[in-house]
Amino acid sequence: MEKTPKGMRLHIAILGAVNAGKSSFLNYMCGQQKAITSEIEGTTTDAVEKSQELLPIGPITWIDTAGFGDKTELSAEREAATKKVLERADVAVLVSLGEKTKTVDENIMELAEAENLPVIKVFNKKDLYAYERDALQANTQDPEDRDNFMAKFKAELIKICPEEFINPPTLFGDLVPDNGTVILLVPIDKEAPKGRLILPQAQTIRDGLDNNQIMMVMQESRYKEFLSSSGIVPDLVICDSQIVDFMVKNTPNSIKCTTFSILFGRLRGDLNKFCEGAAYISKLKESDKVLIAESCTHHAQDDDIAHVKIPRWLRQKIGENLQIDYASGCDFPENLSEYSLVIQCGGCVINRREVLSRINKCEQAGVPITNYGICISELKGVLERVIEPFSEIKTNYIKIKA
Repeated sequence: MEKTPKGMRLHIAILGAVNAGKSSFLNYMCGQQKAITSEIEGTTTDAVEKSQELLPIGPITWIDTAGFGDKTELSAEREAATKKVLERADVAVLVSLGEKTKTVDENIMELAEAENLPVIKVFNKKDLYAYERDALQANTQDPEDRDNFMAKFKAELIKICPEEFINPPTLFGDLVPDNGTVILLVPIDKEAPKGRLILPQAQTIRDGLDNNQIMMVMQESRYKEFLSSSGIVPDLVICDSQIVDFMVKNTPNSIKCTTFSILFGRLRGDLNKFCEGAAYISKLKESDKVLIAESCTHHAQDDDIAHVKIPRWLRQKIGENLQIDYASGCDFPENLSEYSLVIQCGGCVINRREVLSRINKCEQAGVPITNYGICISELKGVLERVIEPFSEIKTNYIKIKA
């Protein structure tokens, strides 16, 4: 469960007024002391995350947040940090003390509604405060009642849980016939982790196995020889975006091909919007500003994709004076209207909701957005070829680019 990729877990934010018992609720649900609890207001400052297996949903991540309505000097900053959590949560739990926290609860519900975030309301300390009789009632100080409450909570969660967590979508199973053959071209370069594959490659292999596909993995140096000598005609070829021009050049037009980034752009975000964004690359001017948004923080290698390769290819196409800014981690700037294009990373460490939230913010600001791999395919002049498996998206991309 701990090894399940973070972006594939259901993210549940725990919200509520200060001292409503949010951290106690987290400890109660996990059955162990994971968050510090205290009668002192503002004990929880930064969001606290805890992973758990919650069947039948599967792996989840709880996000315990700072309370609303505290009177400390940092209250505004804590509330701002909590509001950011709403952008990456799939579901929220509102821990309430009934009439005692009614005003704060109503404010939280308005914020959740603005984010289209489904909410489960849990009344805590039911022995002390008035509450809605037909709502979920918990006493986090009573471990004997935990199993009974968990059953009721999971029933409510299943009702409001996003469909993709109940019936996960396939990554590419709809593109390949039953028992089809898929080739993955996986370069081993400086950015490849020693002794293992990167997360998108591993997830793609698993998706193929789940859909009864025959998965063949090789480096690009073996690809041409394999196609010419094996007699095998794959139903689909998938490659790392950095070698997309090589794959397109050496793959017959009769064979469908695409990239890991395109598949994950569809799974985690909005492939149509990402391809629309790529169509605007050719319209950039040297005086424009571009934002590159990384969802994780890592030490950049000498030939890092975000800090070296994409900027180099962009400037070769647009001009050396093209300004490129960066955002990393959960930070996503408010001044999006300053940019002519946003290039989002693949989003392996964030969930679909956060990617969609970023797409929505760009749309509101009137700024096109694409992702790393789709941007690379466009810069190398092969995007139209590698989105052929998605005919409607290809048609829209061609229309915008024209």
